[in-house]
Amino acid sequence: ACTGIENIDEAITLLEQNNWDLVAAINGVIPQENGILQSEYGVETLHGPAYGPSSHSAAASSAPSSSSAFRHVVPSRQIVERQPRMLDFRVEYRDRSVDVVLEDSSAVGDIKHILENELQIPASKMLLKGWKTGDVDDSTVLKSLHLPKNNSLYVLTPDLPPPSSSHSGALQESLNQNFMLIVTHREVQREYNLNFSGSSTIQEVKRNVYDLTSIPVRHQLWEGWPSSATDDSMTLAVSGLTFPCHRLTVGRRSSPVQTREQSEEQCTDVHMVSDSDGDDFEDATEFGVDDGEMFGVASSALRKSPMMPENAENEGDALLQFTAEFSSRYGDCHPVYFIGSLEAAFQEAFYGKARDRKLLAIYLHHDESVLTNVFCSQMLCAESIVSYLSQNFITWAWDMTKEANRARFLTMCTRHFGSVVAQTIRTQKTDQFPLFLIIMGKRSSNEVLNVIQGNTTVDELMMRLMAAMEIFSAQQQEDIKDEDEREARENVKREQDEAYRISLEADRAKREAQEREMAEQFRLEQIRKEQEEEREAIRLSLEQSLPPEPKEESTESVSKLRIRTPSGEFFERRFLASSKLQVVFDFVASKGYPWEEYKLLGTFPRRDVTQLDPNKSLLEVKLYPQETLFLEAKE
Repeated sequence: ACTGIENIDEAITLLEQNNWDLVAAINGVIPQENGILQSEYGVETLHGPAYGPSSHSAAASSAPSSSSAFRHVVPSRQIVERQPRMLDFRVEYRDRSVDVVLEDSSAVGDIKHILENELQIPASKMLLKGWKTGDVDDSTVLKSLHLPKNNSLYVLTPDLPPPSSSHSGALQESLNQNFMLIVTHREVQREYNLNFSGSSTIQEVKRNVYDLTSIPVRHQLWEGWPSSATDDSMTLAVSGLTFPCHRLTVGRRSSPVQTREQSEEQCTDVHMVSDSDGDDFEDATEFGVDDGEMFGVASSALRKSPMMPENAENEGDALLQFTAEFSSRYGDCHPVYFIGSLEAAFQEAFYGKARDRKLLAIYLHHDESVLTNVFCSQMLCAESIVSYLSQNFITWAWDMTKEANRARFLTMCTRHFGSVVAQTIRTQKTDQFPLFLIIMGKRSSNEVLNVIQGNTTVDELMMRLMAAMEIFSAQQQEDIKDEDEREARENVKREQDEAYRISLEADRAKREAQEREMAEQFRLEQIRKEQEEEREAIRLSLEQSLPPEPKEESTESVSKLRIRTPSGEFFERRFLASSKLQVVFDFVASKGYPWEEYKLLGTFPRRDVTQLDPNKSLLEVKLYPQETLFLEAKE
């Protein structure tokens, strides 16, 4: 209102530069004549503008307004040159703290890039938390968040394993580093820039290069690996690579056994069988397939044991052997197979809460197919496929090599999916195996979304898995919505039932309390009545036992007593002077004032008559010829 500044960033900057002193900030952008700004509370001297233009034109006013502390000045439409505003961030990550200073024109992603160099964590793996406005994305400009100068943030890395106390800090840091491998394909003179984490192995690098160059790992000829990299199972962190970039060269090793023409002819044959890219199967012996297998003849020498026992009674035991044999053939990097029956896999995937449901992937293995080893080693064991399956699928497997096992699965398939799907699998030829079935559970039935044959590539397999996930996600969102609505209705019903139960309990408790109170009142009333009846009986008994009152003209000495009650009433009676003091006590008790509860006091001198010997006569206790006594309740 005073300065006409409408930009909130500029206003915050002015306040920060003046240590959040409002008057100083306003004086800094509205210079007055002689550096003085008038206020109704006194005169303040300006020490020069802290920020903003060197001068502003103000509307002249003959007298300041009495209702405002400042004269209202309308600045001219001069453009204020904005200085860059610096923001300080303190970022916490595990036991480390990093200070970052950036201009407010920077984006959130710039903070991550700085932290990537400081913490050696890929920016894509970071979750930057602590924003006052909630979660933001990397493209958000800091200025749009209206942040204060000092900020505290923290980094989460849910996709990275926690640090292990058994490893040294240096090794752990190396495993978390990202290595840039610049690989040159010698034959085609093409470079590939590949990013790998320090925990990746040399074997994984070579398999990825195979996907790019179509050179099988066995035929790859490398230059540039450090001398310490002697084993393909070594991780990049301990292999001696130069961090952060390392150059390598790969080419094709010439094979003395097989000529180029023979290789091309073999690729053509495989292409005819599998209807896939021939380059994928340029050298099938790399994956444990010999010449006999290429033409449908199995080589039993290469297989020490079957994937699954024939006529296995327990599906869980069969799957345990399948998993063990799969690991021995293709390594430990493979999908996590569900151990149990197909019905149990359905239960795990489809019948939990809607948010926890997953797709079911059924892998059908066949040892006599020419595509099996390639599919298992290159597609099914690819790290990206393994990771995607573990996150989104329950994976169940079965071996179709033995006829008994094949017949058993077809029976299960007919029972769960219907005869159409079972017939589709029954008509598949051996060379079309292995098969990958994607199953989605629905309310009334199980639907087969996709049947993927073995003649595929990693990219195509991933695309078909993702396409199935899109269909499943849409259905899952509907199921979640229905489940939430159903749970909301059930919660409302439960709350209503609980409120009704509590109301009934309260009414019953109130009724019982009233009944107890009435019973207690009745009991007390009975006791009171009994006590009154008892006291009345005692009073009547005492009244009847009193000697007759002597007449005034009696020849014997008579004492006249006047007794005042606590209520102010008086009653009088004559007693023989020779009568005992107990007779007076009995007379007072017969009037409803028992001597156990009341004391009888004399006036002059003041004395407690009830403390005297009741067997003495009135004459002896000096209550003769007349006396006025007072009744007083005992404490």
